[in-house]
Amino acid sequence: MPNYEWLLFDLDGTLSDPAEGFVNSMNYALVAHDFAPRESGALTPHIGPPLEQTVAHLIGSGSASLVNSMLSSYRERYGEIGYTENALYPGIAEMLETLSRSNDIRLAVCTSKRADFACKIIERFDLQHYFEFVSGGDVGIAKWQQLKKLLVEERISSRTLMIGDRHFDITAAHRNGMDSAGVLWGYGSEEELNIHRPKYLFSYPHGITSLFSRKKHPSTYIASSTTERK
Repeated sequence: MPNYEWLLFDLDGTLSDPAEGFVNSMNYALVAHDFAPRESGALTPHIGPPLEQTVAHLIGSGSASLVNSMLSSYRERYGEIGYTENALYPGIAEMLETLSRSNDIRLAVCTSKRADFACKIIERFDLQHYFEFVSGGDVGIAKWQQLKKLLVEERISSRTLMIGDRHFDITAAHRNGMDSAGVLWGYGSEEELNIHRPKYLFSYPHGITSLFSRKKHPSTYIASSTTERK
């Protein structure tokens, strides 16, 4: 059984699906700044990276004033209703409940989403009691910098497994000397994750609980649901 002290979860694409709120709020910001709204399929691939990078890419401009204005519009709608347009992935609550019973594992969240929005989502699904803290992002702060700050402040230890659905989560962990795990129910493809070589790759939430179970059952593993990288 792996010897981790902390399991650090990404939020969007890992614990919950933010697609509806993200798409609606991003289109609200686009229209408010005289840009055409986009189809859902054109926006959901942008779930995961820091929001300012997504906005700059979508409008084809690096103008700080324009990007910041659009971020304000996005967050205006997201803070009012967008965070409620969010769905918990099947099996997540059960996974967290099982993991929380272990005296050896501590759980926390590290997300690029602003902390107040992240907390609202977590509380909406009544998951807050599973986590010791929620680390939220800010403009100009990369995920690897968030992890570094958590290490420097000794809020986590080097015996941390970072779990997320995008390559940003994987590379952030590696840059800080941590192990990483990719999940395939979010917005990162298996190809994207494999390129960055996470130590584990999960197809279903129960694969995470099985990793820490002393009694593993073969039926828990489905194809690449839990693949350890050597």
